[in-house]
Amino acid sequence: MSVTVTRALGLEQLPDLGPAAVCMGVFDGVHRGHQALLSATRHAAQAAGATPVALVFDPHPDEVVKPGSRVARLSPLDATLRMIGESGLARALPIRFDNDLRQLPAEDFLAALAPQIALRSLLMTPESAFGRARGGTVERMRQHGAERGFEVVVLEPLLDGDEPISSSRLRAAVAAGDLATVRRLGRPAYLQGSVVEGDHRGRALGYPTANLAFDYLPAMPPRGIYTGRVAVRERGVRPGHPSLVSIGVRPTFHEGGEVLVEVHLLDYDGDLYGALLELDLLDRLRDERRFDGADALIAQMHEDEAEARRLLGSG
Repeated sequence: MSVTVTRALGLEQLPDLGPAAVCMGVFDGVHRGHQALLSATRHAAQAAGATPVALVFDPHPDEVVKPGSRVARLSPLDATLRMIGESGLARALPIRFDNDLRQLPAEDFLAALAPQIALRSLLMTPESAFGRARGGTVERMRQHGAERGFEVVVLEPLLDGDEPISSSRLRAAVAAGDLATVRRLGRPAYLQGSVVEGDHRGRALGYPTANLAFDYLPAMPPRGIYTGRVAVRERGVRPGHPSLVSIGVRPTFHEGGEVLVEVHLLDYDGDLYGALLELDLLDRLRDERRFDGADALIAQMHEDEAEARRLLGSG
C-alpha cells in the first residue's frame, strides 16, 4: 500500500491502474467521514476485483471558483496523501483542479480517466455532484454507469450527532480551539512546517524552540500554549515525540507582529534547522498573555512544562 505521486497531475498524466473503484474529493484532514468513504471504496474494489483509487483534487476547488481566495487547510497535499495511504487505500492520485477541469461535464471527466483507469465502481454520497454546473449527480451517474459498465455505490454521510462530519466543521472547531472535537471527528489538529531560524529567544530562556514556516495556509487555532506530539522523520524524531507548543506573537517581548508557531521538543536537543516537522496539537493549556519580564515568563513556562508532561505522560 503506497502513495508515490505527490504533485497534482493533469488528466493526461494518469498512471495505468486498470480496473478501479474510485472515490473523489479534497479529503482535507482525512477525517472519519473520509475514512468511511475510503473503507467503502476498498470493499467495492475487492468485490469488483479492481484497484481502490482516491482522486484528490488540488488546489481546493473553492480557490478556483473564487479567484484570489484561499482555504485554510487541515492538511497539505503531501500529508493528505500520506494519511490516505495509512488508511490502507492502494492508490491516491492528486488531480490538478483548474478552470479547464471545472468546465468538464461529469461524463467527459470520467471518460478522460480511461484507458489508464477503467472505472468499475464510483463511490458517492447522496448529495455528491461533480463536473460542470455540478451535473454529475447520483441519479445521472447511475444512468451513465448503466450505459458504460460501472456501478454507483452510494454511501450515507457519517454523522456526529445530527450533523455530518465535514472538513468545514473541523476547520471551525480548530479556529475555536476545540481540539477535543477535532480529535473526536477524525485525528488531532495537524500542522506541518519547515524549521527555520528564529531569534534564539527560547534558548536564552531555557526552552529552545523549532520555529515553523508554512508553504500552505494552515487551519490555525487561537493564540495560546498547547501540548503536542511531533515527528521530524529526516532527523530521526519518530512520530509521537512529546512537545510544548506556543502559537502567538510573544507579547512579553513584542507589540503586535506576526503569529509564530514555536515547538519545544521535550527531552531533545538536536539540530532541526531545514527539516520538515509534523505536529499534532492535543491540549490547550492556556491563553497567550504578557508577563512582567523574563523571570515571570520562565516561571510560567516551568508550570506549562510540568502540566504538559502530566498530560502527555512524559516524566
